[in-house]
Amino acid sequence: MTLLVRATELVKRPVVTLSGDDVAQVKDVVYDERSGAVSGFTLNGRGLFAGPLTVALPMANVRAVGRDAVMIRDEGALVDRDEVAEPAELHERRVLGDRVLSESGTDLGTVVDVILEVDAAVDVVGYEVQAGAALQPEGRRVLIPLPDTLAVSGEALMVPSGAVEFVADDLAGFGAAVATFRSRLRGGGDVVQ
Repeated sequence: MTLLVRATELVKRPVVTLSGDDVAQVKDVVYDERSGAVSGFTLNGRGLFAGPLTVALPMANVRAVGRDAVMIRDEGALVDRDEVAEPAELHERRVLGDRVLSESGTDLGTVVDVILEVDAAVDVVGYEVQAGAALQPEGRRVLIPLPDTLAVSGEALMVPSGAVEFVADDLAGFGAAVATFRSRLRGGGDVVQ
């Protein structure tokens, strides 16, 4: 079953082994905006006073991402945090707060969340942005679909100009908008769902 979620909804979600052991909780979603992929998750310990762990969870070791938990085979799925993201990357490069520009240079707004499609894998399919002047009314939150690959220019995230045609106001129907947008980019025209 395909599920669309905001990356921030995964924060604090428990990480559970197939045998039912509650081993950690998601601290951050590590996202590589250059490849458009989720590399994995940094983790916190479980419990009221638990802090950041020195281990992380690479996406390749995730068995499933469900509505209530992230599932792993066992604690052997956890690796040194540096294998998922360099410490400098965790502090210097965050997608939230970045500007989104169309290829034609139009300022579309500021990223407030990343939209993930969760199925057998986790795919980054869009940004939730606080709309700029080009997406009236300015200041509202909208979803912008992403192509299979992305371009980054300095401090801004670039999307094809055609993405504006597929902007949505909520997650309902956004999956179909992403599929149609990506199909059009590949030269496939409109996709009927």
